[in-house]
Amino acid sequence: MTSYYIHLHNVLDTTDEAQTTGSFFVLLIVYALCAFLTYALFIDQLATSVGVPVPDMGVSNVVVGLANAGIVIVLYGILGIGGYWFAIKLELPGIYREDGNWQSWLLVPFILGALCGLALIIGDLVFAPINGFGHFPHPPFPLSILASLSAGIGEEMLFRGFVFGIWAIILRWFIRRFNSSKDALWVANIIAALAFGAGHLGSALFFTGAATLAELNPVLLVELFLLNGVVGLVAGNQYIKTGLIAAIGVHFWTDVFWHVLWGLFS
Repeated sequence: MTSYYIHLHNVLDTTDEAQTTGSFFVLLIVYALCAFLTYALFIDQLATSVGVPVPDMGVSNVVVGLANAGIVIVLYGILGIGGYWFAIKLELPGIYREDGNWQSWLLVPFILGALCGLALIIGDLVFAPINGFGHFPHPPFPLSILASLSAGIGEEMLFRGFVFGIWAIILRWFIRRFNSSKDALWVANIIAALAFGAGHLGSALFFTGAATLAELNPVLLVELFLLNGVVGLVAGNQYIKTGLIAAIGVHFWTDVFWHVLWGLFS
C-alpha cells in the first residue's frame, strides 16, 4: 500500500511538471505568433508609428514574420527556461502557483494592471508639460494589442524570470551569510525593476532624437524609471507570490489600459 502512494505521488508530480512545462511553451508560442503577426500583417503600421520607412529586405513580410517568430522561440526559449530553473532553485512558484486559486494569477493581476495603467496615465499627464518631450507615443490600434501581449510575455520572461532570477541567486548566496536570505528576493526585485526601466532608455533616445543619455531631460529620466519601476515592482511582487503568469498579467493589463485604451482616446 505504501509503494502505491509513493507511485501515485510521483505520477502527480510528473503530471504537474508536465502541465507547468506545457504552460510555458504555450506562452512562448503565443509570443512567437504575436511577433509573426506584427511583421507579417502590421509592419507598415509599425513603421509609420515610429516614423521610419520600411526597409526593402528582398523578401515578403510573411518571411520576415517567420524569421522574427523563430528568433523569439530560440532566444526567449533559452531565457524562459533559465528563468524557470532559477525559480526552482529559489523555491518560487515558477510559471504559476499550483494551488487551484485562479483568482491569484488571473483576477488579481487584472486589478493591479488596471491600477498601474491608471498610474501611467496620471504620470504621463503630470510629467508631459515638464519633461522636455511631451506625451509618450502609443502604437496604433490594433497593433497596440499585439504590442501589449508581446511586451507582457517577452519582457516578463526577460526581466522577472531571468534578470530577477540570476540576481536573486547571487544575492541569496551572499545575504544568507547574514541569515536574511528572504531579503535577496526584494533586492533582486528592485534590481529587475530598475533594469526594466533602463530597458526603455533606447525608446527614449529614439523618440527624442538624443544621441546620448546626457542629452535627455533629467525629468524625463525620472519619469521613465519611476513609472516603469512601479510596474516592475508590482509585477515582480506577483512573480514572487504567484508566478510568471501573474507577472505577465500585470504587465499585459497595464499596457492594455495605458497603450490600447488610453492610446485610443488620447
